Amino acid sequence: MSAARIPRAARVRRSRLPFRGDLLSRIAVVLLVVFALVAVLGPLLPLGDPQAINVGPRLSGPSGEFLAGTDSLGRSLLPRLAQGLRTTFLLAGVAVLLTAAVSVVLGMVAAYFGGVVGELIARTADVFFAFPAILLAILVVTVSGPGIVGAVVAIALICSPMMIRVVRAAALSVVGRDFVTAARVGGARPWRILFVHVLPNVAGAAIVQGTYALSVGILLESALSFLGLGVQPPEASLGSLVHEGAVYLSIAPWLVLIPGVLLALVIMSVNLLGDGLRDRLDVRAVEVRR
Repeated sequence: MSAARIPRAARVRRSRLPFRGDLLSRIAVVLLVVFALVAVLGPLLPLGDPQAINVGPRLSGPSGEFLAGTDSLGRSLLPRLAQGLRTTFLLAGVAVLLTAAVSVVLGMVAAYFGGVVGELIARTADVFFAFPAILLAILVVTVSGPGIVGAVVAIALICSPMMIRVVRAAALSVVGRDFVTAARVGGARPWRILFVHVLPNVAGAAIVQGTYALSVGILLESALSFLGLGVQPPEASLGSLVHEGAVYLSIAPWLVLIPGVLLALVIMSVNLLGDGLRDRLDVRAVEVRR
């Protein structure tokens, strides 16, 4: 059937299918759903206790009984992978949500008010953006102390500058439009203008940047845990699992390869999802909502 014969409603429905024609984004969504389900339902799945010691031979390779092998303490690696996924997703997700809540507001404020306030926010973001990410993360964790709180604060500080810049750039193209000017003339308060008129038009850019921030957060959390500055034993994250397995790389390479490949798949999936959302929510191709 030709495109001309397809009913308009059917064409609209097809055009609204998520990631239509984007196979990589669909694969990324499937992988992320699987990872999220394993992370959330891990304690309920028959995987075993991630903290149980001597449940099998030490440094045993993958087998029918232990699908991912065992570590140096005889713990099954499979439930620890599920725990690592849950920890990594939780820490990175909380940090990115905190980043988005603060950065979106600061970016809109910088664009709307401009002047000294806008320059102060923009230049502060530039200063933090100039620091190498991992060095800034190590500095923050050193000051706050190793652990979950320091990792979350470090991820938020590192991801905030780029999101502020992206939101500010998107908001600058909105604050000068007629409907914002009309709202000002009509006596609308600045915060009402920001959240009613500006926020809906920068939400797409913020969501896309949020996915990239999530991948950066996952990478930073894993790096800090690998260095011993993030999640502390006996809790596991993907980075700490790689760290624990690195000692036995020559005799038990699965302890590094399995969590390492899993971490790579997670980051790749989040990035592919971000690419799909960028194409789907391209603010340059979307009509401005008043």
